[in-house]
Amino acid sequence: MEPETETPDAPLSEATPLEQLTLAFEGLLDQGSVFAEGLLRPWNAYQVAIALGLIALAWVLTRAFGPRIRAWMASREGWPTWRMRILVIVHRRLFLIFFVLLLWSVVLIMREVTWPSRSYLLSVFAELATAWLFVAVVARLIRSPVLRSLARYGAWIYVTIAILNLREEVGALLDSVGFSLGGIRLSLLGLLQAVLFVALLVMAARFLTRTSTARIEKNEDLSPSMRVLVVKAIQVLLYGAAIYIGLRASGVDLTGLAVLSGAIGVGLGFGLQKVVSNLVSGVIILLDKSIKPGDVISLGDTFGWIQTLGARYASVVTRDGKEYLIPNEDLITNQVVNWSHTNEFVRLDIHFGTSYGDDPHLVRRIAIEAAMAVDRVLTDRKPVCHIIGFGDSSVDYILRFWIRDPTGGLTNIRGNVFLALWDAFQENGISIPFPQREVRMLGDSTPPGR
Repeated sequence: MEPETETPDAPLSEATPLEQLTLAFEGLLDQGSVFAEGLLRPWNAYQVAIALGLIALAWVLTRAFGPRIRAWMASREGWPTWRMRILVIVHRRLFLIFFVLLLWSVVLIMREVTWPSRSYLLSVFAELATAWLFVAVVARLIRSPVLRSLARYGAWIYVTIAILNLREEVGALLDSVGFSLGGIRLSLLGLLQAVLFVALLVMAARFLTRTSTARIEKNEDLSPSMRVLVVKAIQVLLYGAAIYIGLRASGVDLTGLAVLSGAIGVGLGFGLQKVVSNLVSGVIILLDKSIKPGDVISLGDTFGWIQTLGARYASVVTRDGKEYLIPNEDLITNQVVNWSHTNEFVRLDIHFGTSYGDDPHLVRRIAIEAAMAVDRVLTDRKPVCHIIGFGDSSVDYILRFWIRDPTGGLTNIRGNVFLALWDAFQENGISIPFPQREVRMLGDSTPPGR
């Protein structure tokens, strides 16, 4: 008879995903059962009771000193804002601060008077509380509430797993939850790592973008359109690099996604033609400097000044406070009147008529003097007045004058000039004719022969 041979167990790497998940979960259960059994030992139970007593004591101290510290903070008038923010953070974390101080005090005393093993659990509790306090304070530096919450809870979970020495078991459990897509292995662990790395790098890119944007906007050597172009280029470069480096650092093989991303790109290309057109149009506008922030433009019925130039649209604010988001493609393909493209000077025309009995030479002189008396009308570019025709009931004139602040409005300056003309004509006895019609009521006529 041939000797029996033992079949070796299959390695963990050759196990199915379900078997890997089961093994990882069983490892965590074993760790939990060992920890629960350890709590039943006398000295471990004593340490848990001491920790609960310290929690109650920290709550009492918070209730006692919290209102006093708040009243003291309210009396600190004239302190810098950053110092008051630190005091607010300390006041909100007062319970955890008291608990950490009490825990470490008890741990140090017990290490001196008894065996170190009898304060092991308290040391673990102290490390966890200290790490949670540090994470809570550092997370306040993040302005976005959503990102702050994600960073705080994520860091709490990570430091808890690290202090309890469960990184390998939790990592194996998360890595077992996943599936294969072609030659790419997608797991929950890889997803969390990718999200973490990308989030950190995006935050760093956001900080660098804000810093560089503030410096670029203060640079007077660059034109407004060039500042916007440089800022947009820096944003695309930094955010793109952050996402790429984050995915590579988390172990994602981007070459394996080339075919999939190409197919998705083709589909998106057909569906996002307008978006791409607006993006390209925005770059063209910034490069040719046809319009820039602060210019006064009119597009169709929209008249206002450009507040911001975005990657997809331009923000135009009108005189009535409305903000229109005009796609960049419309600024390229449609006719746009830029009132301040080459310079700030704008010429306005108004039409009026006077009676045939008035001296046209006097009318022209009075009209020019009236226009020059208006505040926003330029005197170095003298207004002119010309006769443009002889109408049915009036002599028709055109008055032309210049302004240099179109952002102040066009309708209001025309109205002021018309009002000045009215006052000047009334003072000099010049009349403004208007069509008159006479209606006669005729009675019934008697037919002939009767």
